[in-house]
Amino acid sequence: MKVAITSTGNTLESTIDQRFGRCAYFVVYDTENKAMEFIPNPNKDAEEGAGPASVQLIASRNVNKIVSGEFGLKIKSLLDSLKIQMIVLRESEKQIKEIIEMLNH
Repeated sequence: MKVAITSTGNTLESTIDQRFGRCAYFVVYDTENKAMEFIPNPNKDAEEGAGPASVQLIASRNVNKIVSGEFGLKIKSLLDSLKIQMIVLRESEKQIKEIIEMLNH
């Protein structure tokens, strides 16, 4: 299963980014083969439509779940229609490596 995590940077020590559509990076983690990819978010500075554009980016990577601090109102129905689960994690100090450890258990 592939999980996308919003991240403030491109290392395992980076923390979760509280914003979905305008996060700095997406970490796509595969729970089966433990592979991960850091993807810079091209939509973080978009004037509008950052959320839907970020959903398209993530959907193109065949992601099943997204972990983020929060999701915009327009995003929920879009993710529901794509059968992508949203996981809200309000702990803004959580590091990417800690989230990956949680996903592995």
